Amino acid sequence: MITNKFKQALKDGKPQIGLWGSLADPYAAELLAGTGFDWYLIDGEHSPNDLRSMLRQLQALAPYPTHPIVRSVIGDVALIKQILEIGAQTILVPMVDTAEQAARMVAATRYPPQGIRGVGSAAARSSRWSSTPNYLHEANDQMCVLVQCETTTSLANLAEIAAVDGIDGVFFGPADLSASMGYLGQASHPEVVDAITKGMATVRAAGKAPGTLMTDNAASRYYLDQGALFVAVGVDAMLLTQAAKALAAEFKGGATPKAAASYA
Repeated sequence: MITNKFKQALKDGKPQIGLWGSLADPYAAELLAGTGFDWYLIDGEHSPNDLRSMLRQLQALAPYPTHPIVRSVIGDVALIKQILEIGAQTILVPMVDTAEQAARMVAATRYPPQGIRGVGSAAARSSRWSSTPNYLHEANDQMCVLVQCETTTSLANLAEIAAVDGIDGVFFGPADLSASMGYLGQASHPEVVDAITKGMATVRAAGKAPGTLMTDNAASRYYLDQGALFVAVGVDAMLLTQAAKALAAEFKGGATPKAAASYA
């Protein structure tokens, strides 16, 4: 059984620094897997990924120490089953507003009697096509479930969400959360920062791992100082475009473009 080292690191309180993957390309994923990040997010919500492109990226990442996290487009039990069968052990589920939703996402990753995951791994990459001994009996313990807090409703229910057994961490989506709070495009607004800061304390108090994505280095360091345990500090597409624009500007004239403040 492949041990989920990312899950263990969160349990041990070791901060994990990640990179957000939005290019939806296995070649790019493999290139970035060798650059030193602890984890790499394969984004199925806002990037043009489908199940097969997620699979190809998981295969590209497999030889490297960078841990893959797959974000589903929605918290759907059947979709999560498919994502697990292509080999994902850690999932990130967007827009989780209640403890009931969170519990259902946990159940989707566990075999009965602990959950409702369908039993079909014998013909899937998850069990390495039945070559992993005792997969059915050991898989539950290696599943890592991260849910996203992105609305004021989720903030109001945060303590209950974080208390759900099987939830390993809560990711604060700064872009959607700021919009829900009435500050669209203002992820660094003081009230948004305060809400995330207090939210992270709530998650830590429940014994779970808080996380977020920030494309501003100072903001990333701030949330790490506040106890965040998994933080994405950049987005692959943004790194590429910023570097390309800066290089073009250097030779064609004009000011170096500023980095965007947030993405999630």
